[in-house]
Amino acid sequence: MTIDRRTLLGSSALALLASTLPGRGAARTLSDAPNLLIGTGGDGHTYPGPTLPFGMVQLGPDTDVERWATCSGYHHGDGSIMGFSHTHLSGTGIGDMLDVMLMPGTGLVQLEPGPLSDPDAGYRQRFSDERAEPGLYRVALESGVRAELTVTERTGWHRYTFPNGAGHVLLDLSHLIGDAPGAAPLIDEVSVAIDGDGTITGGRRVFRWAKGRRIHFALQASRRPDRVSFFGDSDVAQPAGTRQVAGKRLKMVLHWDDAGATPIVLRCAISGVDVAGARANLASEARDWNFDAVVHAARAKWAKALDAVRVTGGSADQRAILATALYHAQLAPTLFSDIDGRYAGLDGHVHTVPAGGAAYSSWSLWDTYRALHPLLTLIDPARTKSLIDDLIRQTTQSRYGPLVWPLQGKETGTMIGWHGVVPLAEAQAKGVPADYAAAWPAIAKRSFDFTAPDRNNSRGRELYDRLGYVPADGVDESVSRTQEYAYDDWASSHIARAAGASEAADRLLRRSGNWKNVIDTGTGFARPRFADGSWWSPYDPIQLGHTSQYRDYTEANGWQATFLNQHDIYGRIAHGGGDAAFAAKLDALFSAPSTLPANAPPDISGLVGQYAHGNEPDQHAAYLYAYVGQPWKTQRLVRRLCTEMYRNDPDGIIGNDDCGQMSAWFVFSALGFYPVDPIEAAYVFGSPLFERADVRLGDKRLVIEAPGNRADTPYVAAVAWNGAPWSKSWIDHRTLAGGGTLRFTMSATPNPRFGEARADRPPSFGHPA
Repeated sequence: MTIDRRTLLGSSALALLASTLPGRGAARTLSDAPNLLIGTGGDGHTYPGPTLPFGMVQLGPDTDVERWATCSGYHHGDGSIMGFSHTHLSGTGIGDMLDVMLMPGTGLVQLEPGPLSDPDAGYRQRFSDERAEPGLYRVALESGVRAELTVTERTGWHRYTFPNGAGHVLLDLSHLIGDAPGAAPLIDEVSVAIDGDGTITGGRRVFRWAKGRRIHFALQASRRPDRVSFFGDSDVAQPAGTRQVAGKRLKMVLHWDDAGATPIVLRCAISGVDVAGARANLASEARDWNFDAVVHAARAKWAKALDAVRVTGGSADQRAILATALYHAQLAPTLFSDIDGRYAGLDGHVHTVPAGGAAYSSWSLWDTYRALHPLLTLIDPARTKSLIDDLIRQTTQSRYGPLVWPLQGKETGTMIGWHGVVPLAEAQAKGVPADYAAAWPAIAKRSFDFTAPDRNNSRGRELYDRLGYVPADGVDESVSRTQEYAYDDWASSHIARAAGASEAADRLLRRSGNWKNVIDTGTGFARPRFADGSWWSPYDPIQLGHTSQYRDYTEANGWQATFLNQHDIYGRIAHGGGDAAFAAKLDALFSAPSTLPANAPPDISGLVGQYAHGNEPDQHAAYLYAYVGQPWKTQRLVRRLCTEMYRNDPDGIIGNDDCGQMSAWFVFSALGFYPVDPIEAAYVFGSPLFERADVRLGDKRLVIEAPGNRADTPYVAAVAWNGAPWSKSWIDHRTLAGGGTLRFTMSATPNPRFGEARADRPPSFGHPA
């Protein structure tokens, strides 16, 4: 199944993609095309199937559902495909989705997929000649069927070219992550029916990650099947003439006696609301059977999206990595409103967005607030406006208030904190117009009403408010909770201020300093603290928890959590003993032995010393040197991370891509700057990877120049903005987003004087250095 990169990049399909890209300054070559297999191996958890930017349908192949490696349903290196489903998660650490799976075949109909280890035991098939590109996926199955997939926003399109003779397509509505045959069912309601005109409709309710989510579909075939077969629970065949069936594990088979006569096109729309919504989506987005026209339209949309950032210089691999990262950073959040604007709300009711609006799902906010949403504020301000409006609406509708990790109309409550407030505060700080005051009552309830409905993500709020920290002897992940609740307080204070709630804003601002109550000045580490005020002792910063029952950190240990604070960085530096002590602690982070305890989760990966690039808590840490006047260390480390943690291979993302966060980190860092605190609306300089980048900022343009930049020139000797010298080691959002030319003079040796002066250091907590 392995595809050679030269074959991929040289395909006529990608040549067409490249040809549709507008000419805007920096030239684009075929080597700049995304390699959609990046992240599909290792623990990247991405998928290679087609979707549109932020589209509702993510159509693609599924190879396995039983391993953590296949949270997306696909893993590079698996030798067989189970089928092609219409929804996937990109880069998450928990699996779900894989709705409405179709599998073409010939010969005897099999109703169970069989194990990955024995593809001949079921309907799964070995495959070859796999090709993946933005808007199109194709593969040759061992049955002789060539499968091609493409999409509109809400509709998945399949074109199956069968060999001569009979063939069939299986619709398996029991397919999902982690529900092997014989396991306790995670689906409690399924229905499927066929209408007189041949339209197949149905839906199911799933209790996997998003408990009780519903998905509905409407499916049509370009050629009426000669017959159909329905199978109920336990694969019991239904009587001839059956037109509909209900149960928990349903399947249906479409049979054609001469399937090989002409290619068979199937088009399938989905809806989170009802079958009527799926029918309307299908009617709106599938008006003919022209598969190639849909492919062309999908390519054109991706061409525009990928044209947001264009580069020259670097290596061919680095340009492919950047293009792929830009692609992955425009997959989620995913569209969740039907063509008529209806969507399933977090309150269990159906709502309708205002004209021109949209509702979204797959909000991986614990991850994406850090870099993905800041990236979108630059390259897609219109999308940012749409996302912010939806965040506000869903915040008011959720019984839990600020969003945590909503998935298809259900709040999963995954991870800690209520980080839906961060993109709101960031957008407000950057001048994105929205009704922020409308979100304030729900945010206030989460912040101050300790009797409000709770989830695991906000445990210990009352203790955090009363003691100033979450105590380790009662609440797990107490250290990380304290720090992340403090950051959410910082964000919420901005929304309170915008809503005119000045007293609440002041209280939140004071409480956002609670981070210091879990930083032990004696050891310099973020350390578990008990309700009586004592610290866990003896303390070992590589450990995850003070007992086997409690972890004190969220997907991190004491080393990584010590640098978790993204706001009030100068307060953190002072609390740790000043510039020299803080710089020494950062040096120790990146040079400590890369030792982890046996119970460390796989999320803690990509180690440089004890810094873990494969997960989010300390991904900003390399940029913190700028706050102590040593940005040359940032430059050296960022260049190293860009070149060591990302590769042009299936396992080329060092950890889960987390709905584009890992990819967005690369895009920012490759351009030469990063938003350490998105709410501060400032970007700290790092080390640009390319000689030139041309960035589309809505209707404006940013040019980033680093002439002569090479692998051995990671250091910034000087910076200029629009031709004038720029002594600061950062730049504010308003200036950058206004467009212009940012020029870096690169060097093989550091310039310790650049950014050293206190007046040139980045702002934090609303204050300069």
